[in-house]
Amino acid sequence: MSDAPLAGTVPETETLPAPQAPDKVSLDGLEDRWNSAWTEAGTYAFDRTAPREQVYSIDTPPPTVSGSLHVGHVFSFTHTDVVARYQRMRGKAVFYPMGWDDNGLPTERRVQNYYGVRCDPSLPYDPDFTPPHEGGEGKSIKAADQIPISRKNFVELCLRLTAEDEQQFESLWRHLGLSVDWNHHYQTIGHDARLVAQAGFLRNLARGEAYQAAAPGLWDVTFQTAVAQAELEARDYPGFYHKVAFHQPDGSPVHIETTRPELLPACVALIAHPDDERYQPLFGTTVTSPVFGVELPVLAHPAAEMDKGAGIAMCCTFGDLTDVQWWRELDLPTRPVLGRDGRILRETPDWLTTDGGRAAYEEMAGKTTFSARKAVVDALLAGGDLDGEPTPTQRKTNFFEKGDKPLEIVTSRQWYIRNGGRPYPEADGNELRENLIARGKELDFHPDFMRVRYDNWVNGLNSDWLISRQRFFGVAIPVWYAVGADGEPDYDRVLTPDEAALPVDPSTDVPPGYTEDQRGKPGGFVGEVDIMDTWATSSLTPQIVGGWLRDQDLFERVYPMDLRPQGQDIIRTWLFSTVVRAHLEFGALPWKHAAISGWILDPDRKKMSKSKGNVVTPMGLLEEHGSDAVRYWAASARLGTDAAFEVGQMKIGRRLAIKILNASKFALTMGGDQPLVLDPAAVTAPIDRAMLAGLADVVEAATAAFEAYDHTKALEVAETFFWTFCDDYLELVKDRAYNRDGDLPEADAASARAALAIAVDTFLRLFAPVLPFATEEVWHWYRTGSVHQAPWPTAAPLRTAAADGDPTLIDATGQALAALRKVKSEAKVSQRTTYARVRLEVPSSAVALVEQALGDLRAAGRVRGELELVGVDGAEQATVTDHELDEPEPRR
Repeated sequence: MSDAPLAGTVPETETLPAPQAPDKVSLDGLEDRWNSAWTEAGTYAFDRTAPREQVYSIDTPPPTVSGSLHVGHVFSFTHTDVVARYQRMRGKAVFYPMGWDDNGLPTERRVQNYYGVRCDPSLPYDPDFTPPHEGGEGKSIKAADQIPISRKNFVELCLRLTAEDEQQFESLWRHLGLSVDWNHHYQTIGHDARLVAQAGFLRNLARGEAYQAAAPGLWDVTFQTAVAQAELEARDYPGFYHKVAFHQPDGSPVHIETTRPELLPACVALIAHPDDERYQPLFGTTVTSPVFGVELPVLAHPAAEMDKGAGIAMCCTFGDLTDVQWWRELDLPTRPVLGRDGRILRETPDWLTTDGGRAAYEEMAGKTTFSARKAVVDALLAGGDLDGEPTPTQRKTNFFEKGDKPLEIVTSRQWYIRNGGRPYPEADGNELRENLIARGKELDFHPDFMRVRYDNWVNGLNSDWLISRQRFFGVAIPVWYAVGADGEPDYDRVLTPDEAALPVDPSTDVPPGYTEDQRGKPGGFVGEVDIMDTWATSSLTPQIVGGWLRDQDLFERVYPMDLRPQGQDIIRTWLFSTVVRAHLEFGALPWKHAAISGWILDPDRKKMSKSKGNVVTPMGLLEEHGSDAVRYWAASARLGTDAAFEVGQMKIGRRLAIKILNASKFALTMGGDQPLVLDPAAVTAPIDRAMLAGLADVVEAATAAFEAYDHTKALEVAETFFWTFCDDYLELVKDRAYNRDGDLPEADAASARAALAIAVDTFLRLFAPVLPFATEEVWHWYRTGSVHQAPWPTAAPLRTAAADGDPTLIDATGQALAALRKVKSEAKVSQRTTYARVRLEVPSSAVALVEQALGDLRAAGRVRGELELVGVDGAEQATVTDHELDEPEPRR
């Protein structure tokens, strides 16, 4: 994780004021108290003077601003914060910014429902517009009831609502304890984001990496926008197979099976696999389509599936992506019948030349695909060209991930960025693809098995990255087009701004050399109306927040970044697209590490998502259980591993946080009002040294785990030893540490107190990345500053203090104490009841260990009389085999 030398030592001797712990410790109110203190002190502010080698920079995910965060955000962002806090304690200047992904479709949908409006770009701007509603959610306001408003009015409402949402998001993040530097934040619709996104695009354009093309592409008829491959979601969709007869010149039928008979007028060929013996005699011949009477070639292509349906399929322009592949590779004509609104085009196509074909088309013109399908099926039945009844089927169909209807394929003019997929127009994308795969091999994935998802995505790309969207709230594509003498835009004459003029809005700004009165006029210009898709902006988050093009000093200190934390489901989008942009612009990766979080699952083991309605909003959890407890639950899950939403785990975390308060108070205040002395040289008792030796092992293990991006293991080893410390060590040494009667040598008491102080001081720093509030609270009982700016503990000074201490002494003596206490529990007497005598049998290997702590064992076990310690070969645990208890004290 970091190649800097380990920082942090326990001083040779450090004397601190007597701890000032409250009479009653509590977790309540710690979030507000310490958040205020951290803000006032600038605890998490990035040091702008730190050289790059001392900086640890994080490309923080910008959550989508669309109403509320959910518990999945808390889960993954806690993972990131744990790393940030660890690196800060390692002495790094941590650059930990926050962004808001506030442009794009989710925001538009929320604004439509919240205010009861929809965007109509043809309307003029109304400076006095007041929305008809305020506070609608979901689909509470039907589309038909939404008031049309101008694009500028709509964008203003988007900006207003996202600003309100972002304030709530920041408040929740602070309550969770994210150690973000809030001086470094951005919005994907903000000035800096628009500057970087537009400059990046113009540079892509200048190098030939961005281009526009009129090509068939996936289209969402509901949202009226093109959709990229990365935004697809395959879902089951019900339909029917129809066995349809095409006719050879001699009248004999060739049957195909289709779920989309409404596309028959768009058919351009029948296609079968070249090895399919059934159809080899037909290759090179023609058939005539039923109902519409169009002569079509029968062709061979290896993408045809011999075992699917009839083994021969109609190629229509366009029904699916395979149609696009056949159309392109076989150089077929284009015969579109489907419009952008999802309805059949109203004008009868000129390739339909028969009276019957034109009449059949007129019956379906203007209808939805569902209604048109019925019209074509009725015509097929009437003509005897439908063989048998339609057969029900469930088929996988592409949906826009945010849409409700299957995607169609529509030809439209769009902007693309080359990404190693199959380019359009044709170009060699293999070299770029190989370079991007090589970038993936350079990147350290945590966990490493997530790398295969990146490789599979790059290898499976079938198109370049479509970045233009026919929406309203987003970063404008910064180009204009010259208008010819005929008054039509010439899309081959692209006009671009100077980079110094960015950001621009082509709908209101004017290209160099033109004036506003030339807009839309012959010899003038028109502005591009499309915006960039959200990933075209988010793919540049390291550059946006790092100050590219606006703060070169900052950029050189933080870029390339150290860490990209994110979810596994957006490896194909956010991670890959960011690698693409960095490779094209800088010829290198944008970060060294990628930390991939798993998903949160509901009680039915299903992924939590807003669309499924099974999410849990986090503020209630944070208030009920405390932020440290919720963070503990999140940190208990390893990177890349799906985790169940478990309130029980949060309760365990709360118990741990409370124990840190109570145990620390107990351990630190044994000296009363005396100063707290952290003196390694004072640790002389064998059991005190044994405890510090075990703690040194824990520090080494936790550090190694954090270096390997395994925060869960780091927490596990610290927590396990902490409970041993509380349940065994503290109970064994408390009498010696208190030394209330003064009958023990002061050196013995000083040894216990020094060991306890060193241990607490170390535990606080070990737990600080996960439990920031409880650890900060205890830290301020006896120290100034913040535990989160304190150095991470190291093993070396602990080993110095431990000398020849043997960690197994704690376990052996702890088992012996447990055996003594078990007798009293079974006798139902107070643990303060004393033994008049006791025979304690232990494993033979433990005798020498227990003898080193016999004094502490006698005191903790309340052994007044003889304690006979006997080693037994083969014994696995300590056992009391004979005893005599004094008169028992009543239980309290």
